[in-house]
Amino acid sequence: MSSRILRFWLAGLLFLGTTAAAHGQPANFEDAKQLLRDRVYFDQHQNGAQGTLYCGCNWRWTGASGGRVDLASCGYQVRALPQRAARIEWEHVVPASWLGQQRQCWQQGGRNHCRDSDPLFNLMEADMHNLAPVIGEVNADRSNYRFGTAPQAEAMYGRCTSRTDFKKRVFEPRREVRGMVARINFYMHDRYNLKMSQQQQQLFMQWHKAYPPGTWELERNRRIKSVTGQDNPFVSGTRQWQPGHRNSAEGLRLPPASRHKAPAATATTARVKGNRNSRIYHLPHCPNYADVNPRNVVPFRSEQQARQAGYRKARNCP
Repeated sequence: MSSRILRFWLAGLLFLGTTAAAHGQPANFEDAKQLLRDRVYFDQHQNGAQGTLYCGCNWRWTGASGGRVDLASCGYQVRALPQRAARIEWEHVVPASWLGQQRQCWQQGGRNHCRDSDPLFNLMEADMHNLAPVIGEVNADRSNYRFGTAPQAEAMYGRCTSRTDFKKRVFEPRREVRGMVARINFYMHDRYNLKMSQQQQQLFMQWHKAYPPGTWELERNRRIKSVTGQDNPFVSGTRQWQPGHRNSAEGLRLPPASRHKAPAATATTARVKGNRNSRIYHLPHCPNYADVNPRNVVPFRSEQQARQAGYRKARNCP
């Protein structure tokens, strides 16, 4: 075998091994946000790209997965929450509360309890197909309202045409993303066996027909699949939502490796504290262990887990 052929053969093995290792759903919400930044939305934040889901604004990346919004780029006007309007947040298009309400852990202690005790909830919450960057204020206003049309709601975000009807608890996304919103809902309800009202089904089927997948939605689906190995079949067209649709519930079959997985560490139980802004981790005996802002804490069970996530040990920590 020539040296050139050998190099190609070794490179092929390395590629296959890397690809296989990369496939798999992120274990938790924090991992999902970072993967979305690094592998999916890395080029969608500036220069006329897709921008934020509901308003199409540009942003500048900050920290591990956050961002500062360029409000002028989309003519956004702050409604009431200037601090949240200035930052990027990751929206669960199908709200986490809708996912949790079908889990026993939610009844026992809500979202945090589910994160600590239910591996399947963590996978559902971290499903990358269901997450997109949005302006924090719009994320707060949307809350867990259902999608719909809000003709009575005033235009409240400047040139951003998404609207919130607080009285009827309805959120109307801008036209450019209505089809995407519909197909994300199809995917999540089908995969995790969620109930969808007839009214919502009719609306989403209308949006799906009126706004077929565009270039970015197809590319987004491709990128997420390259990370997780999981396609949104309602984007790729391999599955269709019809009246009387029966959910596949494929996502409720927990992967064998995750069935007995220890609960994820939390900020209060973690032995190792990572700082998502500095990408540095601290041990309990480190001088700055207690100084990490709780909002910036990324908890780890071990130093090895922290290093695997790309964090380095604090220099002042022996």
